[in-house]
Amino acid sequence: MLGRDVERAAREVGHQTVVLARSDLDICDRKAVEQALIEHYPKAVINCAAWTNVDAAEEHESEATDANGDGAGNVAAAAAAVGAAIVHPSTDYVFDGTKEEGYVESDRVNPISAYGRSKLVGEREVAAFNPRHWIVRSSWLFGVNGRNFVETMLGLARDRDEVVVVRDQVGCPTYTGHLAEGLVRLLDGEDYGIHHMAGAGRCSWYDFAVEIFNQAGVDCRVLSMTSDMLERPAPRPPFSVLVSEREHPVALPDWHDGLADYLAERAEREVRA
Repeated sequence: MLGRDVERAAREVGHQTVVLARSDLDICDRKAVEQALIEHYPKAVINCAAWTNVDAAEEHESEATDANGDGAGNVAAAAAAVGAAIVHPSTDYVFDGTKEEGYVESDRVNPISAYGRSKLVGEREVAAFNPRHWIVRSSWLFGVNGRNFVETMLGLARDRDEVVVVRDQVGCPTYTGHLAEGLVRLLDGEDYGIHHMAGAGRCSWYDFAVEIFNQAGVDCRVLSMTSDMLERPAPRPPFSVLVSEREHPVALPDWHDGLADYLAERAEREVRA
């Protein structure tokens, strides 16, 4: 989902791109990663490969850490070996969600799920193996090239008159088209380190669902519930709003605008199909 948007965003500003899918390169295979980067010799690498199934990570933490932790380290180290910088997307789930205001880059991390722990390992591996790194925490991603909350809500609304969504998790929905542009913009500078980059504003999943149906013109009632009623395997941070303390952060558009752009891109694809 993110990788395809990154490739497009990079091409649109004139970068030459090499795109490697999982079938082309398994980032958990250190030697294969080293050989691939020696072959292509990039100036920068944006690593969009990740284990993203939050609930499944609870039972398969070692596998999640292989990809999100050790795999990320493999890519960062191989990039450093050929003189390339590394952009590494991370997550709001490295925080526990107990803060009452937006999280900034220097806030204490304390993941409460296996997925969050695996991503934190990745952050540390990337920082250790490549000094020219941008670690970019984002949140609640949605884009036209993958499964996401917006598509789930629209799919449910085709078969029912109402949906039930949690109201006690608050974060920043982020359109991958906007995030991809932000990631590519980092390549123009040398502001290395940790960056927070998410859709501006904040909302709950309940609020997000309501806005999805409003913007899509779908008549579907949204009911609310609490997270403990949902009984999902992995705990989620109740409040994971990301803001930046950097002097010149890469700011993304408001999440409402991200949703509008997503729905427009989705409609355009349906017309082409």
